[in-house]
Amino acid sequence: MKLLGLRTTIYKVSDMEKAKKWYSDFLGFEPYFDEPFYVGFNVAGYELGLQPEEEAQSTEKSDSVITYWGAENVSESYQALISLGANRHEEPTDVGGGIIIASLKDPWANIIGLIFNPHFSLS
Repeated sequence: MKLLGLRTTIYKVSDMEKAKKWYSDFLGFEPYFDEPFYVGFNVAGYELGLQPEEEAQSTEKSDSVITYWGAENVSESYQALISLGANRHEEPTDVGGGIIIASLKDPWANIIGLIFNPHFSLS
């Protein structure tokens, strides 16, 4: 078996219309796929999907998995998300080797990770 790399991150949301607008505002573009059961954004060749929650979450969403989206400037992107109404999760931090990470929660409590990694390569 050979994995081909990460392709898609899906966030569950309770209000698809509000989430579609929120993510369109943050990303700066509209989704390429827009149906009631799934909204898809092409983010530099990677998929960000929104799906409706089957029912309201009775407990908090897990912090056990974070998908990090590449950012040229983590602090700027972090502040942009805060200005759109995201909540702080982990402040921007230099974790060594020039790598900067941060994370926030969108209005539906999904974690959005941000990373600047000067060593990252798609090859």
